[in-house]
This record gives sequence, C-alpha cells and structure tokens, in this order.
Amino acid sequence: MESNQVFEEEHILRTTEGIKGFSPQEWANLIGTDIADSNHNPFISYDYLNALEASGCVGKNTGWHPCFLRFETANGELLGAVPNYFKTHSQGEYVFDHGWADAFERAGGHYYPKLQATVPFTPATGPRLLTTRKYQTEIVQNTLAAGLKQLCDQQRLSSAHITFSDESEINIAQKHDFLHRADIQFHFKNNDFKDYNDFLNQLTSRKRNALRKERRTAIGEDITIEWISGDQLSETVWDSFFEFYMDTANRKWGRPYLNREFYSLIGETMASQIVLIMAKRNQRYIAGAINFIGANALYGRHWGCIEDHPSLHFEICYHQAIEFAIAHKLKTVEAGAQGDHKIARGYQPVLTHSAHYIANSSFRNAIADYLKAEHQQVIHLHNDLSLQLPFKHTTKSIG
Repeated sequence: MESNQVFEEEHILRTTEGIKGFSPQEWANLIGTDIADSNHNPFISYDYLNALEASGCVGKNTGWHPCFLRFETANGELLGAVPNYFKTHSQGEYVFDHGWADAFERAGGHYYPKLQATVPFTPATGPRLLTTRKYQTEIVQNTLAAGLKQLCDQQRLSSAHITFSDESEINIAQKHDFLHRADIQFHFKNNDFKDYNDFLNQLTSRKRNALRKERRTAIGEDITIEWISGDQLSETVWDSFFEFYMDTANRKWGRPYLNREFYSLIGETMASQIVLIMAKRNQRYIAGAINFIGANALYGRHWGCIEDHPSLHFEICYHQAIEFAIAHKLKTVEAGAQGDHKIARGYQPVLTHSAHYIANSSFRNAIADYLKAEHQQVIHLHNDLSLQLPFKHTTKSIG
C-alpha cells in the first residue's frame, strides 16, 4: 500500500511503508524508543522494528504488511507515530481473536485484512501511540487513536486492534469506540533484593526449599550457565541459539516467525540490549533463552534446547532471569505469555491490556457483551492466582 493521507488541517496524519518512513533520529525522538531514554522499551526501537522488516520476517508473503501511522506538522516535523500492520491472519499476536474471525466469517463478513497496532511476535507491554516530548502527549495520542479508527473505516476493514499497550493508551482508545480487553501474564517484581538468596528469603520455607532443589536438579554436575551479551554475541553463538529457537518454533507453531538473518541484525545493532542465557554441557551449548534489556525491565522471549534435562527450562528462563535482573537492578522481569507455573518461581499475575475497534456496529455490540463477561472472569482468575503466590505475605486482590 502506498503512503496515503488520512486527513489534513494544520497537521497531517498519513500512512508509511513501515519504519522506512522515518529516519533513525526522528524515531529516537519518540518517547521510549531511544536506548538513552529512561522509559526505553527495546521492542519499539528503530533497530528492532527495522530488523523485522529488513530480514523479511514481516512484509511480503508474511501476512504482516507494515502500514505505520505518521503524525506530523505541515512542514514534516514528526509529532507521533504508531507501529501498525495490515494483517491477513491472526498468527503471532498472542491476543487471540480467532473466535471473532470465525463468527464474522460465518455471518457472511470478511474479517481479514484487519489492522494491528503492535510489535509482531512480541507479547510484551509497551507504548503503541508514540509521541515526542515537545507536544501535548494526550492530544497527539487521541489523534493517533482516531486515525487508526478512520483508516479502518476508509479501507472498509473489519477491525483495528491495539495490543499489549499501556493502560493509559487503552483509556484514550476507548474514547474512539475501541473496546477494552484484559488478560494475564506473570512478571517478577524486584523489590530491591540484594541477590537471589535475598529474594528466596521472602518465600515460605517450603517454596524456598523446593526452588533450591529444582535449581540443583537443573544444573546437575555437568551443566554450566553463561550470560552472553555485547561483543560476546558472535555468529557462532547465534547459530547455536537459532538451532534452539527452530526446535521450539517447529514444535509449537509449525513454522518459525523469525529467521536467522533477524538474529544477526539485532546482534549487530542491539548487542548491548540483549543477553543470551545459555547452558553448556561437554563444551557444547545445549539450551538457551534470549532476553532483551529495557530501561527498567528484562524481557524474556524465546527458549529452546537440543537436549532434555529436568528443570533446565525453569532454570534458564526464570531463575537465571531473576538473578540477572537483581544483579543489574532491573525492576521487572516479563517472562512472556501465559504460564501459571511461573507463580511457584516467584512471578506474580499482572493484567495486560488491548483495545479493539470493530467496524460493524452489531458485531461490535456482541463483542462488547462478550468482553464484559470475559473481563469479570479475568479479574476473578487474577485474584485467585494472587492467593497462590509463594511469598510469606500474599498480594491483595483487585476489583
């Protein structure tokens, strides 16, 4: 789709063919996108989004066609942006709307293509209605949300979705006929722990002993763990990790979302924001997980292995991530989508948020009723899970 203007007054909101519609410096001026920003989120950085496009993981024949929104002054000065995609399927999103698509198709409609404002294949919360600091954030965000709705209507699409967004952005989107949807993830909260043992001391004795035993089992006598970052991220290391990723991708999704070139590109441009936690046995890497480092959080993403060892997945993905976060004074570990087994390892249930504009009013009303009932179920589940935390003092429920 060629760049087209959504509306024009004193300012212009238009679509671009992805990240190439912005210069790196322009994008770095958006809040949270630059590594030096105190709100930095690695997944909305220029380098991450560019790696997805340059490697072909999104674009032609992927079902993810970049269609970013660019809000600018009449002389081209950037005010805001939205990472946005035309989608021809619902894969790689982690906010599942397959049931909605099936229902709309059975009623004679066409659910695809749709709009998806998100970071592909990345169930990590972050800003989607991006703004600079020079202008009133809420006004710009309202314009961006209205623009997504207007683009959806102009293109006669079924829907527009803003997924894994900050809750404040969801509140803005609701003013423009978007519906709120909540879900649950599990995050570790670093309460200024001195080290991993300090964290363990906050658990009940039974849970504390269970985790110590689990960690001893995972490592055994012949497995070592390495944290690999920066200039240590060689192509040889990436080869090993990609083998792990492919094994998991082929088993879970049938085909991988990311390719080998993507990892080389982020290794070149984002090495200081990446840590691979790798397990080695007999001088050979046998398992690993990739983590991205933000200003205040560690984001766990893909895991894989070529040898099965009891509890090694828990060690690499959860225990080691906690150790790294504590050592580097990061406030949170986001360990990806789903998995209430994380609770026993010290991760707490938190709500995630998305917003959904459904163009057909009758269908929108039906979805609204569904989401109202679903929201109550999510809140009840969150509160139930909070009572299962392994800490000496449990978290209070939310209303």
